[in-house]
Amino acid sequence: MKDSVYTTLITPYAEKMDYDHPWNIYPRPAFVRDSFFSLNGRWDFEVISKDNIPEKYTETIIVPFPPESILSGIERRMPKKSYLAYRRYFTLPSGFMKDRVILYFGAVDQVCKVYLNGSFVGENRGGYIPFSFDITDHLRGTDNELVVIAKDALSKKYPYGKQKDKRGGMWYTPVSGIWQTVWIESLPKKAILSISIEQNSKNAKVTINSEAESAKLVLIDSGETFEFKCNTVTVEPKDAKLWTPDTPYLYRFYIETEYDRIESYFALRSLSITEVNGKKRMCLNGEPYFFSALLDQGYYPDGIFLPATAAGYEDDILLAKRLGFNTLRKHIKIEPMIFYYLCDKLGMIVFQDMVNNSSYSFILDTALPTIGLKKMLPKLRHRNNEARRIFLTEMEKTAKLLYNTPSVCLYTVFNEGWGEFCPDEVYNKLKKIDSTRFIDATSGWFYGKESDLDSRHIYFKMPYIKKPNGRPFFLSEFGGFSLRVDRHLFGKKNYGYSIYRDKESFTDAVYKLYTEGTAPLIKDGLCGTVYTQISDVEDETNGLITYDRRVVKIDESKMREANECLYREFDIAVNSKK
Repeated sequence: MKDSVYTTLITPYAEKMDYDHPWNIYPRPAFVRDSFFSLNGRWDFEVISKDNIPEKYTETIIVPFPPESILSGIERRMPKKSYLAYRRYFTLPSGFMKDRVILYFGAVDQVCKVYLNGSFVGENRGGYIPFSFDITDHLRGTDNELVVIAKDALSKKYPYGKQKDKRGGMWYTPVSGIWQTVWIESLPKKAILSISIEQNSKNAKVTINSEAESAKLVLIDSGETFEFKCNTVTVEPKDAKLWTPDTPYLYRFYIETEYDRIESYFALRSLSITEVNGKKRMCLNGEPYFFSALLDQGYYPDGIFLPATAAGYEDDILLAKRLGFNTLRKHIKIEPMIFYYLCDKLGMIVFQDMVNNSSYSFILDTALPTIGLKKMLPKLRHRNNEARRIFLTEMEKTAKLLYNTPSVCLYTVFNEGWGEFCPDEVYNKLKKIDSTRFIDATSGWFYGKESDLDSRHIYFKMPYIKKPNGRPFFLSEFGGFSLRVDRHLFGKKNYGYSIYRDKESFTDAVYKLYTEGTAPLIKDGLCGTVYTQISDVEDETNGLITYDRRVVKIDESKMREANECLYREFDIAVNSKK
């Protein structure tokens, strides 16, 4: 029986999806090896009461979509106390196997165990980070039986983001189990296991993890060749081209050893903070830059956590650019690496949130701060040592996962106090892991002493700068205006911060907010804005496009004009002489 809250909204991407081979594209664009065997598609599925491999399976699920989604073919809520059993048989192609065979999962929410041909392979905890297992010793020639047993009790020990069992308002339908690509590759002996790229506006320092005695890096376009020493090489192209949203140039290269070959890319771009005309400014490639962003939750009505095809990500990015935005704030969700590659390629800056865990209190975390009481975070909150350890572990994994991604320019650690603890210490831990990016330690309120930005959320009123604290001023959330579009709604409920009845009044309100609200603050130090939000999400109807991605709710030329107003005011502010 279907859950009564489920929408019938379908995105255009579902119409072009291959249901037998969904997401049949290489899932790791920044580390490509000529070895890829997708396990996406139809799997046997069973909801079970115990953590055991079931004797029979009565349903079929389409992986990699979560069972709560329309695209999975299951489309119902999963009992919190139950386990989800997945089974898939596969035979590797002739000649596929080299020295070792690795099984990869893009993400499984929240806890899972993996078995191959009846043998336990390994387990993973956490719902957003890729993981893998060496399955070489468990393989047989044909008809390999892969079983995944997953459980998602929405434990607050683990990152959960905006998922909630009783969804509604700003909380969304939870997902369970496999929700990203499952795939296999084969590695040669002494393979290149990983690469790390530290990039700036002049060069890129590339380090490989490999036991190979020698290696070379070759830029594909120019043919320039660089030899590794002690597994590290600094690449300084002769014809330096800087990466910006307007000119997203990527230096594609391959690394070759005696045993292995991988392809990747880097960009030349740097981030810094400097003082201009008495105001601290965020800089891209040494120049003051205004970051105009949209909040991006990364939800889709038919796939929930995942669009039907990668075109869902690409069209969101291109729409944001068409409307004049240069940044997306990826809000407390980590996407498949395809999303970040498209931002690198198409020219879209990403401000990446860490995914929160621990408890949330509407009174303490939202209601009181909204009316101005923003210094009331009790020192004794979120003191569970295991939850803190898990958050720090997942934060480090996130930073390492995205370290090579040039479009990722900022990390948000805590959002509006959700799960917040020891923000100064956590900021310093993250800075040690990655000192090359901006860090917004406390987005919205409950500020500590350590953060790169003065980050504020201002809803229900025109934005303002009350007490500048010597950091770049960042309006990290504002707007949230609501417009419902009939026949493109998730349900009957409506969640937004100001309600408008038609496209014209909605457009005028957003335009006024930009030209009369935010633009005048630029001379006083405003360096970036994040409008809530790019699309409707379930009850939230405050997107610039509908949840099904079929209707742009705002006049595109007026939105583009509003952004151009910000950029003009910023140019005046940073180029005028006092």
